[in-house]
Amino acid sequence: MIIKGFLKTSFVDWDGKIVSVLFCAGCNFRCPFCFNIDLVFNNPKIPQILEKEIFKFLEKRKDFLDGVVITGGEPTIFEDLPEFCQKIKLPIKLYTNGSNPEILKYLIKNKLIQSISMDIKAPLEKYQKVTNSKIDISKIEESIKLIINSGIDHSFHSTLVPKLHTEKDIKKMAQLIKAGKRYYLQNFKPGKTLDPKLKNIKPFASLENFARIANKYINTKIRS
Repeated sequence: MIIKGFLKTSFVDWDGKIVSVLFCAGCNFRCPFCFNIDLVFNNPKIPQILEKEIFKFLEKRKDFLDGVVITGGEPTIFEDLPEFCQKIKLPIKLYTNGSNPEILKYLIKNKLIQSISMDIKAPLEKYQKVTNSKIDISKIEESIKLIINSGIDHSFHSTLVPKLHTEKDIKKMAQLIKAGKRYYLQNFKPGKTLDPKLKNIKPFASLENFARIANKYINTKIRS
C-alpha cells in the first residue's frame, strides 16, 4: 500500500462516525474532472506515510475513533489491500471505483470491511468517455451487483459535471443501482482538475432535479 494522505480525524467521511481517513496514491482511471491529481499520478514529491506511523496512531486513538476510511486514488489497485485491512483493528469503510470486483469479493467474504461506497461515473455506455480510460464494463457491473448483495452497509456516489452528465444519464445511473441502499450526488467544483479545460466550467446551478429523477429508483441525497 502506498499511503500519501492521512486525515487523523474526520466527522464527515462516514455518516455518524468519527474516523481517520487514509488516502492511497495511484489510480487506474483518468477522470478529467478529478481534483486529486497528486494522488492519481502518485506525485513523487509527496512523501509516503509509513504504515508503522499509521498503526501507532490508530492504536493510540482506538478508544476515540469509530473506524477508518480507506480512499484514494483507488485502493483496490494494491494487491496487499486485504493484508493491510487485517492489520487495522477498527471497522473499515472502503471507497472504490469498482474496477476490481475480485478484491472486493475477498474483502467482503472475509469480513475485512464493514462499509463500502462505489463511485458511479456515468451510464455504462459512456463510462470510457467520462473516465478517459479503457475499462472492462463487465467488472463495473459485477462490482455493483456484488456490493448490493453484500449484506454490509453500502452506498453509491456520483460527481455530476456539466457537458459530461445529463438528466437522461442520471436516470440510467440510478436505474443501474436501483436495488442499492443509498445514492449521493455532489456537484462538480471547478479549479485544479486533471483536464485543464474543465478548470473554469461553471457547475450546475442546482442538483435538485437530478436528485428528484434518481430518487424514483434509489434513496438519493445531495452532498455539498
